[in-house]
Amino acid sequence: MRLITWNINSVRARLDIVQQLVETYRPDVLCLQETKVQDDMFPRGFFEEIGLPHLAIHGQKSHHGVATAAKEPFADSYKTNWCDMGDARHIAIKLASGQTVHNFYVPAGGDEPDPTINDKFAHKLKFIDEMTAWSAGLKDPSILVGDLNIAPYADDVWDHKKLLKVVSHTPLECDLMLKLMAAHGWHDVMREHTPLPEKLFSWWSYRARDWSAADKGRRLDHVWTSPALKGTTTHMEVIRDARGWGKPSDHAPVLVDFSL
Repeated sequence: MRLITWNINSVRARLDIVQQLVETYRPDVLCLQETKVQDDMFPRGFFEEIGLPHLAIHGQKSHHGVATAAKEPFADSYKTNWCDMGDARHIAIKLASGQTVHNFYVPAGGDEPDPTINDKFAHKLKFIDEMTAWSAGLKDPSILVGDLNIAPYADDVWDHKKLLKVVSHTPLECDLMLKLMAAHGWHDVMREHTPLPEKLFSWWSYRARDWSAADKGRRLDHVWTSPALKGTTTHMEVIRDARGWGKPSDHAPVLVDFSL
């Protein structure tokens, strides 16, 4: 099974590069985040035409939103209302082979890393706490993917010291993510295939004049597996070229091949 996860930053605005990705890399499962579209306006026909007709979507107008598209039918799908906020930040599908794929879009957290003055950062911390409690009780063999908006390791960012006070790489967020991973024994697939201390990024800001030359990236996108699925991945790559395609997202897709 080839799975690709990608924060597309508005699916309807970027159908051309979604098609380019699918035609070039032929995923069996495509997990998108920040789709920014209500369910009734999601471009279902487009996904049918490009060979991914089986859809699980959780969207809302203009903000957030996740969608998982698959070549083959899946057994079930469901979504969870994290933090009782009503945000569209999670969708899960149960594969015919028995594993569950969880597609997440974790809150970005705003600019100020202080929950007492920044409600967005407080929401992010609560979201991670809820994911940690949920992970501790998780029984099904699962694959967790998505834009988790935290780069947990020093080599997941272009400059560890300069970003210690920047939301997504503060010590508090990094510690919480490591606790989240430990709660279920989540296995970090990306770091299995690109071990520390090699730098590994999946996001580059729109603000950089030449994002590739500056290479001031962060690894905000993740692929994790349950302990039972450790060792089932055969290949991983960040499709960096896609960050430079026409009208790009600021995230690059992450591709993982599984042998399930």
